This record gives sequence, structure tokens and C-alpha cells, in this order.
Amino acid sequence: MMDPDFLLIQKMKLGDDSALEDFVHKYYAKIFQYCHLHIRDRGYAEDMTQETFEKFFRSLDTYRHYGKALNYLYVLAANTCKDYYKKTPELCLEEIPEGTSPDLTRIDEQVMIESALGRLPPELRETAILFFFQEMRQKEIGAVLGIGLPLVKYRIRKAKELLADYLREEDDL
Repeated sequence: MMDPDFLLIQKMKLGDDSALEDFVHKYYAKIFQYCHLHIRDRGYAEDMTQETFEKFFRSLDTYRHYGKALNYLYVLAANTCKDYYKKTPELCLEEIPEGTSPDLTRIDEQVMIESALGRLPPELRETAILFFFQEMRQKEIGAVLGIGLPLVKYRIRKAKELLADYLREEDDL
């Protein structure tokens, strides 16, 4: 069976605009979620998502499809977010839009999780986001991060331990 991404990418390389739209539509939500977990501001996360797709399309002529295009998008998104952090050291949580009545318990939980994630060392945070939030398989995480499966397993286990500790600390406050 032919890989659907391969066919879509071939169409994009031939200038098919509808294939570009289909590709963005297929992966936008996942890349946005990934960026938003790194950059807790919705507007900046949208910018980083757009920049990720722009980078992909600029490199389309030289892109070689070796499997999942989504994995390559995650690599581009990770680099885009790292570049953003180099420019912007301090980030604040997204403000609650006016006129809404949010569930404060859920917001508290989200703030606690984001705070705990932010305390993880960068390599553990990256692995945790891909595993817990992007629901990637360990083998895929290894491919995206360029590390072996044993190291992926170690990082997931260590991230679980630290996140549990950090969340207990937050709960005790």
C-alpha cells in the first residue's frame, strides 16, 4: 500500500495547491498543540505553527520522504520553538478571554501541569510532550529526537517521576 503522505508530497512538489491545503489541514492541529505546550501563549504558538509549515514548504524541493512527514514536522517545530526561546526568555501564561466563565478547577490543573512541565529539564520536557500529549510511540520519539529507544524509555520514566513529584509539591501548597 502506498503511503498517503508520499502521494500528497509528490502532488505538492508538482505545485498542487489543494495538496498543500490538505497537508496543512491534516497536521495543523497536532503541530499547534505541540507548539502550544512549549509556548504557552496561543498567539505565539499559532505563529510558531505557521513558521513550521513555512519551513517545511521552503524545503519541499529537497525533502526526501522516509516515513512519516509528521515526524519531520515535529523536528521543525522543536527547532522553531527553541529559536523562539532564544529570543524570548520570559513567557507568561495565556490570558483568559473576557466574557467567559472558565472552570477554575480545570484552569488550576492546567496551570499546575504547565508549571510542572516547565520545571523539567529540556530533554525530559521534550520527551514528555511527545509521549504524553502528542501520544507518539517510543520508537517514533527516538526517531524525532535522534536518540535510541533505551534513552527514550529512561527519559519517559524519569519525566513521570519528576512530574509526579512536582505535582505533589504543587498540591501541598
